[in-house]
Amino acid sequence: MPTDAPDWMDAARAKVARAELGPRAEHQGVVEEIGDGVALISGLRDVRLDEVLHFGGGQVGFARVLDAGRIGCVLLDGTSDVEAGDTVRGTGEVVNVPVGEALLGRIVDPLGRPLDGKDPIEAQDHWPIERPAPSIIERDLVTEPVQTGIVVVDTLFALGRGQRELIVGDHSTGKTTLGIDALIAQRDSDMICIYVAVGQKTSSVRRAIDALQAQGNFARCIVMVAGSSDAPGLQWIAPYAGMTMAEYFRDKGQHALIVIDDLSKHAATHREIALLTRQSPGREAYPGDVFYIHARLLERAAKLSPERGSGSLTALPIAETDQGNLSAYIPTNLISITDGQIVLDQALFHQGQKPAVDVGLSVSRVGGKTQAPVLRKAAGTLRLDYAQFLELEVFTRFGGMPDDRVRQQLTRGERIREALRQPQHQPFRLVDEVALMLAVQTGLLDALPAPIVAEFRTRLPAALDHDAAKAVQAITGGSTLDDATKTALSGAMTRLIASLAPAEPAP
Repeated sequence: MPTDAPDWMDAARAKVARAELGPRAEHQGVVEEIGDGVALISGLRDVRLDEVLHFGGGQVGFARVLDAGRIGCVLLDGTSDVEAGDTVRGTGEVVNVPVGEALLGRIVDPLGRPLDGKDPIEAQDHWPIERPAPSIIERDLVTEPVQTGIVVVDTLFALGRGQRELIVGDHSTGKTTLGIDALIAQRDSDMICIYVAVGQKTSSVRRAIDALQAQGNFARCIVMVAGSSDAPGLQWIAPYAGMTMAEYFRDKGQHALIVIDDLSKHAATHREIALLTRQSPGREAYPGDVFYIHARLLERAAKLSPERGSGSLTALPIAETDQGNLSAYIPTNLISITDGQIVLDQALFHQGQKPAVDVGLSVSRVGGKTQAPVLRKAAGTLRLDYAQFLELEVFTRFGGMPDDRVRQQLTRGERIREALRQPQHQPFRLVDEVALMLAVQTGLLDALPAPIVAEFRTRLPAALDHDAAKAVQAITGGSTLDDATKTALSGAMTRLIASLAPAEPAP
């Protein structure tokens, strides 16, 4: 017999050495039914809501429904190895996730398990996914701007730190792109970015991650993925887990921005779980608590008072509509919960107006209070001018012959529309937006054809850095838009326009 013990013997001895000896009380139940990610369990009388349950085969779930003689448990792993008759025991703990700086630059699932092939997360702490929202007395006014780098958003529907702004629109109208662009724009800011993908296709998530890694500061980002093929339980807890990870930074006095993509799929998952656990369906087959699950989630986004550290958590939830129907159950719920909505229109998208923001239906209920003063001064009456142009454009389609004043309004409106177009994943700096608004409002772009306006917009940042470096530094440093800064920006843009203007034909 060889003297060296086999590897399995060493492992067995180590396992025996770690075993806890002595009596231990456990509450055990039995699986009665199992299917579609939900198990119905009997025999666990002392389990509390959202308590973590361990199955005999090593699977994990949490108690979602507590009926008199039966518990509805949502599994966080696959159900292929769970059968009726298996034992289940309670743990006395609720679902919690790792939090801390160790998550930055990582791709994880809703339980904090790495999906990027790197080392396990060494978290500073573990917090429950369900945490109470800050009370009114703990909050402060939303006054600091969130620069999204998206011209149409920053100029017309400014966002503030601590705000909740819904992004809503039909399928494939650029909702995810809008959220990702807002995260990319924070690459030079002090905001921590969290992207939560709920029920999304793997290809869509991959494109979003590639954009964040290529264009943003991924070292200050957390990506959480609960894909369409993952267990319904993981998809259900994902928004709450992402919010908990973001709250860690908010409560430390830092600033965080979270994009939840999307809550329509989260609501559908909640409806599926509710029907499987035999809860009564309500409007559109959703259970009556579907409003509450999203309200208590989004209420956690807030700007904290100085006594709480002055941190902020800004939320950009995404919802999907069907044929532009904003009056559907889930969109109306989220519109009433949030502080405004950015509505994306399918017709505008197919016309090439990207981002396809419907300026008539979109609104920010914080808006001008958070907009950067220098941008507010440069934009002036932009929203009113653009709204008047859209009405005039519809009127003139009926064959009316506009006079010179109306014709000038139409020309200015077309230039505004062209200025509001923007390629994806190319956010503008604040100074670029200010200069572009000045060019529109002062009429510098009126004489340029639309294709030249697009080229002007593309080459504007480099031209400002080259010909108006002091003005760029002044606006970046928080200076107001004084006459000297205006003159410097206008001079740089005039030289750029001269270089772009088509040459006059030879006589």
